[in-house]
Amino acid sequence: MKILLVMDQFDDANNGTTISARRFAQALAQSGNEVRVVACGEPSEEKYALKRLHFLPLADRLIRSQGMQFAIPSRRVFEEAIKWADVVHFMMPFWTSTVGLQIAEKYHVPHTAAFHCQPEKNTFSIGLGNNKSVNDMIYNWFRDHFYSRFTHIHCPSRFIADQLKEHGYTAKLHVISNGIAPEFRYCKRDKEPWLSGKFVILMIGRYSGEKRQDVLIDAAAKSRYADQIQLILAGQGPLEKKLKKLGQKLPNTPIFAFYTPERLREIIAMCDLYVHTSDAEIEAISCIEAFASGLVPIIADSARSATPQFAMDERSLFTAGDSDALAQRIDWWIEHPEQRREMELAYAHHAENYTLSHSVELAEQMFRTAIEEQGRAVSYLSRRFPGFRKFSASAFPAGRL
Repeated sequence: MKILLVMDQFDDANNGTTISARRFAQALAQSGNEVRVVACGEPSEEKYALKRLHFLPLADRLIRSQGMQFAIPSRRVFEEAIKWADVVHFMMPFWTSTVGLQIAEKYHVPHTAAFHCQPEKNTFSIGLGNNKSVNDMIYNWFRDHFYSRFTHIHCPSRFIADQLKEHGYTAKLHVISNGIAPEFRYCKRDKEPWLSGKFVILMIGRYSGEKRQDVLIDAAAKSRYADQIQLILAGQGPLEKKLKKLGQKLPNTPIFAFYTPERLREIIAMCDLYVHTSDAEIEAISCIEAFASGLVPIIADSARSATPQFAMDERSLFTAGDSDALAQRIDWWIEHPEQRREMELAYAHHAENYTLSHSVELAEQMFRTAIEEQGRAVSYLSRRFPGFRKFSASAFPAGRL
C-alpha cells in the first residue's frame, strides 16, 4: 500500500505522539508498504514539507515547551501528496489535517484518523483539566468538526475508545496500541557511578499539569527510604522550574533530563522501579516500554487514564493524586526485592501483548478495509452517475480508480 501520514510535526522526536508516529512509519515501511509524510520541516523523498506556523512569543514558547509545533497547510502540497496515496491517515484533528481531509474527500481517496489528542492533556496546561464541561466541549468539537467525517478511527487504548463512544463518535473504532519497538526488552546493567548505592525510581513524561510528577516528589519525601531514593524524571516541559524547586526538599536532588531512545534504554536498565503518576493518559507508551525492559510499574489509578490497564495486581496501583498511598507502595517494593524481581519478569512477558509488529498488522487491516469500502462506494457512484468516474479519474494517474 501507498500510505500517507498527515501530522503537524514529524522531524523532532521530542513528544510521545511524534515518537510513536516515527516508529509507526518505519514499521509500516519495513512491512512492505510505501510510506510518506506531510508535516512541517525539511523536505525529503519520503516527506512533503509544510512551513511552520509561528504564534505570538508567549504562546509559541508554551507550545514548543510541550515538544510541539504546528504547520501551515498548503493545498498545492496536499494535492501532490494525496494523488500519490492509496490511503491517507490523519494523526491530529487540527488545521493542517482539516485542509488535507478536504482534499482527500474531493478526490475520493480513502482516509482514516487516529485519536491521540486527549482534551485533558491540553486543558491541564491552562488549569482546566478537572473541568468536565470544558473537556466534553472539546470532545464534541473534535467530533463535529473532524472525526464525524471518518468511518474508521484508530484508538490507542480501549479507554479512549470508550470515551469516544460516550461522546457520540459513530465511526468504527479500532483499538490498536501504538506499540513498543523490539529494542525495549528485559535488560539489566550495573549502575553507573552517579547512581551507585541508590534506589533509582524512573518516571518518563512531559513536565505538564496532568503528569503529576509533583505527587512522585512528595511521595519520595514521605518514604521511609527517602535518603536512598534517587528520582529520574525524564522529559521536558513548562513546569520544569516548578518541579525542580519542589525537588529541592529531597535528600537526593531529582535528575531532570530528556534522553535519546538509546540512552533512555540504558537508563531504564539501571533503574529499580517505574512510577506513572499521570491523571490523564490515552495510553502511556513510556510505561509499557519501562515494564517491557524489566521495571515493575506503580500506576495512578485515575478514571481519566488508560494506564491502569497495565497493572497486573493491586501492588502496581495507587490512588491518583495521593502521595501517601504512593509512598506506601514504593516502600513495599523496596522492602520486598524478591517479589520485585519475580514481577519484573512477569511484566516483561506481559509487554509482549503490545509489540509494534502486532500493531502494524492491525493498522494494515484497518487501511485495507477503508480502501475496499471506498472502492465499493466509487463503483456504486459510477453506476448511478455516469459522469462521476470521468470527473474522479481526471485527478489521478491511469488505473487508480
